[in-house]
Amino acid sequence: MIIKANQRGGGTQLANHLLNANDNDHVTVHEISGFMADSVYGAMQEAYAVSNGTRCRKYLFSVSFNPPEREAVSVDIFEGAINRAEEKLGLKGQPRVIIFHEKEGRRHAHAAWSRIDGQAMKAIRQDYYKNRLMDLAKELHLENDWKLPQGFIDRELRNPLNFTHQEWMHAKRLGEDPRLIKAALKSCWKLTETKQGFEKALSQNGYYLAQGNRRSFVAVDWRGEVYSLSRGLKIETTALKERLGEPGGLPTVDEAKANVDKALAERMQRLLADLRKRYDKQLAPLVECKRRMKTHHEAQRQSLALKQEKQRQQECLRRKQRLNTGLRGMWDRLSGQHSRTRRANEDEAYKALVRDREERDHLIFGQLQERQSLQTDVKSLRVAHQQEFKALREAVFSMLPEEKLEHLRTKFTQAQARDVLDGPVPEP
Repeated sequence: MIIKANQRGGGTQLANHLLNANDNDHVTVHEISGFMADSVYGAMQEAYAVSNGTRCRKYLFSVSFNPPEREAVSVDIFEGAINRAEEKLGLKGQPRVIIFHEKEGRRHAHAAWSRIDGQAMKAIRQDYYKNRLMDLAKELHLENDWKLPQGFIDRELRNPLNFTHQEWMHAKRLGEDPRLIKAALKSCWKLTETKQGFEKALSQNGYYLAQGNRRSFVAVDWRGEVYSLSRGLKIETTALKERLGEPGGLPTVDEAKANVDKALAERMQRLLADLRKRYDKQLAPLVECKRRMKTHHEAQRQSLALKQEKQRQQECLRRKQRLNTGLRGMWDRLSGQHSRTRRANEDEAYKALVRDREERDHLIFGQLQERQSLQTDVKSLRVAHQQEFKALREAVFSMLPEEKLEHLRTKFTQAQARDVLDGPVPEP
């Protein structure tokens, strides 16, 4: 069970996160204890109000408990982990809330405590809490016979997918025969008779007419390379001027490169938009399946809750009827029968509580398995999408010179984050 924690303020923001039903399939408020309020928002406001009597700004301690992906973890195990964390952190008896989230076929828990000791009116220190929770996480994996993550065995063997993204590796430039470049330039010159026609022919072949540093005519290719037209075409400058006019009216090499960069970035964005559109189309059936599954699961849970509540009321009535009233009740109290019956009722009520909890867990575990099956399809689609994106990225960068890579890599990464991988893509 991976345990992550932090000291924080912002109780309202934390409550928003804990109760976020948009990013989670199901949100269950499991416990609110130690607060006068009976809602998560009310509890967070109460914690903040108490903190105003101190100088503490990070008055909350928030912890998430994430079990291994394929393990069926009961509420009892979650509660045990939370209670042990509370003990290690010195937060025993502090007001707390516990929320369960279910997302992508997995269930995890969030617990948030008030750090303010109401008697001493000071914050409870949390020194070395990361080490303490790491030890607890290892204990939970060993006790439940879960496979230890490599990072628990050796911190140098952490999953590299958790590292920050490294810069994309520079691809080798594709070599191009200089004779083919000259042949392309000559073809554009011979097949046209006007400046406009020549510029259009050049652009169709990936070249752009520009003014060189010495007021000469040059062609700039889409990779930013500059070619002298007088040398490439073996034509005197005067002959070039007769057809093309004075070079002063043309964009400079830097301006041409900037125009090429802009055109290339726009082209990349169109390619990314097409990729995103295909991804959305492929994802749509899975999104709809997830919606139907969520509705069905909620209906199952509501049905079980109604059934258990009806059963609880019937059992409470039966237990109540076992306690005699009037003269018989008085005799039962004198003879000790009333105490024996009450203890039997309490034992039966506890067993019923455990039975109901196990029944809920059984239902949730089955639903999580269904959700995990759907998530397998989602992951396969994501992998295919990322591979396609990688192929597109490599196709672009493998043909760019070193000096252009950094600039276009930044544009490409921004477009990736906004439009493809990290943007508001609906994910089952």
